[in-house]
Amino acid sequence: MEFNNSLKAEEYLDRLRTFMEHKVLPSEPIYHEQREALKISGQPHVLPAVIEELKEYARAKGLWNLFLPDSHEPAHGLTVTDYAALAEITGWSPEIAPEALNCSAPDTGNMEVLHLFGNEAQKQQWLEPLLRGEIRSGFAMTEPDVASSDASNISTSIKRTGDEFVINGRKWWTTGAMDPRCHVLIVMGLTDPDAESYRRQSMVLVPMDTPGLSIVRNLTVFGYEDQHGHAEILFENVKVPVANLIGEAGSGFEIAQARLGPGRVHHCMRAIGMAERALSLMVNRSAERTAFGKGLNQQGVIQEWIANARIDIEQARLLVLKTAWLIDTVGAKAARKEIAAIKVVVPRMAEKIIDHAIQTHGAAGVSQDTPLAAMFAGIRTLRIVDGPDEVHLRDIARIELKSHPSSRK
Repeated sequence: MEFNNSLKAEEYLDRLRTFMEHKVLPSEPIYHEQREALKISGQPHVLPAVIEELKEYARAKGLWNLFLPDSHEPAHGLTVTDYAALAEITGWSPEIAPEALNCSAPDTGNMEVLHLFGNEAQKQQWLEPLLRGEIRSGFAMTEPDVASSDASNISTSIKRTGDEFVINGRKWWTTGAMDPRCHVLIVMGLTDPDAESYRRQSMVLVPMDTPGLSIVRNLTVFGYEDQHGHAEILFENVKVPVANLIGEAGSGFEIAQARLGPGRVHHCMRAIGMAERALSLMVNRSAERTAFGKGLNQQGVIQEWIANARIDIEQARLLVLKTAWLIDTVGAKAARKEIAAIKVVVPRMAEKIIDHAIQTHGAAGVSQDTPLAAMFAGIRTLRIVDGPDEVHLRDIARIELKSHPSSRK
């Protein structure tokens, strides 16, 4: 594995760091002011205007759709490993930077799905406007009535009737669906209950304005109301053309795995960026405050937190970069163990560092005066998103056991 960034990645990193320093980070207070005004006006899920300004700037600088190796505009040709370094930088401002680059979830995963598995008509209707940043999308997989950590439990039915699919069921944590720019959902549901367990599910495209689709409520994260929202959605005899099927019938699990592999690298590298910012805030705060006759940065416990944070970040980053490199060289399927491992290691690492940064800030750390409280809520949620830690640990153990000679007797 090559530890240096590629020349192409370095060129993009230089541009992105400049964009973050001069445009994104100074825009954070403006973003929060505009969001508060929108909430007061009863529009909590409308995008603050400053983000559209940042999007225009990023696009003009070629910092657009960086996540997709051969995206249409332009063809950046960045590998998963190249993009990993860029994703980390955006993690310093997770509410603003990914959106400004058109590289935010769930759109990134949905665009990859359409890019890899969509037909030409689906790409024209949905992928092209997503790539242009004109619309947004949602991914409806998780359900409130089953343990969605085992995706074979998914019970939303997708039944074919003539030239249509009829969808019935309830989904929740459909991120992005509250945003008025969300025009389409990718819905995973049961198409053949009698097939083998991992061939029962399929994915279909469902426009948000389809009759029978209704938003039940928005779900908050530790009391935080996300701008894009996390919707609970009811499907009551929702009808879509059979042409809205993505890929083949029964390929839902295959598509989900293709979607989640690189996506977990993106999530984890942004989380490392969050940890880096938390560490920076902790160091700065400890230099500003005095307790019991000496600076906080002279207190042994604070020094230990800072030292362990640096060690933990470096270890986690190396594992994620190894995983990205494996995806580039042997594919996501062969990197399954490492993909599961980073999903456990990185959120735990970042959660601990953010928690110590909050502790270093005292009461200010849990207030809106720093980004730490919101970061903590988001990173704690990441230990559940895309499967809880326990499921990934089980997968790692099974792969490890299979590879050991004594387990094959």
